[in-house]
Amino acid sequence: MSASFTLRPSTASDADWMVDLRAIVMRADLERVGRWNPDRVRERFLNAFVPSQTSVIEIDREPVGLIAAREEADAVWIEHFYLDPAHQGLGIGGRVLAQVMDAHRGERPFRLNVLLGSPAMRLYERHGFRFDSQDDIDLYLTTGAPGR
Repeated sequence: MSASFTLRPSTASDADWMVDLRAIVMRADLERVGRWNPDRVRERFLNAFVPSQTSVIEIDREPVGLIAAREEADAVWIEHFYLDPAHQGLGIGGRVLAQVMDAHRGERPFRLNVLLGSPAMRLYERHGFRFDSQDDIDLYLTTGAPGR
């Protein structure tokens, strides 16, 4: 059985550990695509971090990850989904994603972007995400029809 988790609302004070976790989780993929820069990793996260859209993933009251859901007129964007590597591969990520999607389910599709070649693709495909488009480093996925 996989570990039990809870989601709690984030606050601005969570930003420091979150940006550090993002750097840990993203480093290998960003190095692979030639985009690793610790200052840029920090800046990009802090510029996009909205505490009211972000949930902290906790196990035994300890923060182990985060996930954000940004509601737009035409979609709900899943963003900043990072889980401490010590807790990856245990089914937690899939259950977190399902819970967040259930909480935001409605008439709009879900969208997200993921680095080309990221192993996270398997998780997203299991939850109904499909290829929509791509650029030089990212794949854009949606739960709606391609091109929507």
